[in-house]
Amino acid sequence: MGSLTPSPSKMLQISASGTPSQIGFSHGTLASTHIARSLTFYTALFLKKCTMDWPAVKGFAMQYHPFLSANFPQYVEEMEGVARGAGKEYADILALNVRTEIAFGAYTDGCTAISWKTTEKSYLGQNWDWDTVQSENLICLKIVKGDGLKMQMITEAGIIGKIGMNNHGVGCTLNAVTAKGVSFSKLPCHLALRSVLDSSSRAEAIATIEKWGVASSCHILVADTTGGTGLECSSEDIVRLEMDEVGVVAHTNHYVLPHKKGVVEKVWLPDTKFRLRKAGESLKGKQPSDDVLWEIFRDEVEEDGASICRKQTEVVGPNALATLFGIVMDLGRKRQKCWWGGQLNLLKKLAFSL
Repeated sequence: MGSLTPSPSKMLQISASGTPSQIGFSHGTLASTHIARSLTFYTALFLKKCTMDWPAVKGFAMQYHPFLSANFPQYVEEMEGVARGAGKEYADILALNVRTEIAFGAYTDGCTAISWKTTEKSYLGQNWDWDTVQSENLICLKIVKGDGLKMQMITEAGIIGKIGMNNHGVGCTLNAVTAKGVSFSKLPCHLALRSVLDSSSRAEAIATIEKWGVASSCHILVADTTGGTGLECSSEDIVRLEMDEVGVVAHTNHYVLPHKKGVVEKVWLPDTKFRLRKAGESLKGKQPSDDVLWEIFRDEVEEDGASICRKQTEVVGPNALATLFGIVMDLGRKRQKCWWGGQLNLLKKLAFSL
């Protein structure tokens, strides 16, 4: 079961409910055009950045199927449903969902994430930076499961787990980190995000991720009304980044904690440490609110050649990156605000609650 929600914006909004297969089929059917464009985008990107043609990409992705089929069959069923609805092969959709793991993390995307907790309020938010071509393939996906769990996320069409929150007030964000190594017997990054959205609490989400591990390097920020915990993941280990003395966890695109010997990170975005420092400085002396986070993530003031909100014209290294969307979540009130559209005077906004 599924439906489209009319919106004055250009972001496709989809509601899907029922069994995993039904949820996936609604997603695939209603976002079929966006999924086709996502596949075109990643086909070209993987060939250019990783010298892998699409048959090779699908072969890589299918190495995750035995682990997922044995341990997370509900995700396999949902991805199979997406494939049927979109008129694609299961391997195509699986490839989108393991796109972070492809070519051992040979390329990745950038972002800035913050969790902010006081005795009364708990917020979570981030900017998501990626190739501007993919902006037209973002969707707002709302899922209602058979057990009554509701979740809403901003994701790339065809990917069943990304950045959002559920009706228990559990939310997650993602920062890419470049450390080589991949495992085919752990949860792919985006499905680890989905496992957070399937959880009833921050503690349950962390326990799931630490039990199964994450297949490649990334940082997942998990939060609920009790606060936030950063999980610095590699294919070899997971290290917790806890709240500081004022209840904040902030992260960008590099490890801030020591990791297991053999986990070697290559910092790929030169502005990552600047963005982390500026995010921390921007919070000092302020009381938590979605408006404060909103302004931090929308900050286009450049210092040292960079800003938290990455302008569409900016080129970093081999990738043309921009902030494609920002999201702020009030976990206590179960409300989200999302903005996208590049330049501040052209922003499109979406507010919703669970």
